[in-house]
Amino acid sequence: MEYITEISLNEKKTEDNPLTFFGSTVINNQQNQIPQEFVWPDDKKPSPNIPILQIPLIDLASVLSGDQFLVSEATRLVAEGAKKHGFFLVTNHGVDEGLMSRACTLMDTFFMSPTCEKQKAQRNHDESWGYTSSFVGKFKKNLPWKEMLSFRSVYQEYAEAMSNLSLRIMELLAMSLGINRTHFVDFFEDNESILRLNYYPKCKQPNDVLGSGPHCDPTSLTILQQDHSGLQVFVDNQWQSIPFNPQALVVNIGDTFRALTNGRYKSCLHRAVVNSETERKTLVFFLSPKLDKVVKPPEELEGDRVYPDFTWSLLHEFVMEHYRTDDNTLKEFAKWLKTRQFSYEESSQF
Repeated sequence: MEYITEISLNEKKTEDNPLTFFGSTVINNQQNQIPQEFVWPDDKKPSPNIPILQIPLIDLASVLSGDQFLVSEATRLVAEGAKKHGFFLVTNHGVDEGLMSRACTLMDTFFMSPTCEKQKAQRNHDESWGYTSSFVGKFKKNLPWKEMLSFRSVYQEYAEAMSNLSLRIMELLAMSLGINRTHFVDFFEDNESILRLNYYPKCKQPNDVLGSGPHCDPTSLTILQQDHSGLQVFVDNQWQSIPFNPQALVVNIGDTFRALTNGRYKSCLHRAVVNSETERKTLVFFLSPKLDKVVKPPEELEGDRVYPDFTWSLLHEFVMEHYRTDDNTLKEFAKWLKTRQFSYEESSQF
């Protein structure tokens, strides 16, 4: 579920990238090896025979049933997954199956369109939405084997359904933390969210590339609809695979929500792998607070503060312009905030 964040403090944009566009069909049909720009370092390449992650399966219908035992069991399972790795699956989520199917059909239509048509939606490097093909032209190494389309105003019905679902999940997360069940619902009711379509083509050298490199989502909550397996999470010092369940959506916690819980719930490193037999497509909904909303934990969770107060606009700026997301994003962001504040205070003296 790679976010928009592809810039590192030590990995700047490049103007001398020999590639001009990512064409997986052309690359796969060539006799020579895939371009080196797509080959990841040995310690980052996909691992063979990785174990299946034991991930909580939450029946949202049971939460709405009012049955205290079922509600208690659901909150226990959510807390268990959120504390360990931040991932869980949800079934009976209430999102119309016809709507989800139509969204997939539209996604197929876009990604199967001629390159010249897709490029009409080309995203600028400093924007959060639009089309991009593997960040070609932006970096010279560790390119992801995928195409993406991110937007805010298209697929409106689907986005609204996912936004409503995310608020229901936020209510469940609040209950699992023992705080007012409407606290996070109120916080995110007026939110900034992005919907992303990912297309992971087949690759003739799947053991050398990654669809999405290891990262943590800087947003608050991610909801993933997928048509095949390919998502892996780094848990207990090893990569583990999220099992594919066609009846379930994958949910994971992002860095912003981790800060909202004062570090009680985790945002975990994850990545996407590809294969030589089947393409993979995903629809991803990223929930975030309004840009100017102050991110701080509720009083019940404060204690010794792990992270400083911040706004989503500042974290968004940090990961867009200064840092490639990993499991140290919040720690590095806190350092950056201090430096930024010091520079501001120093300049205001003159």
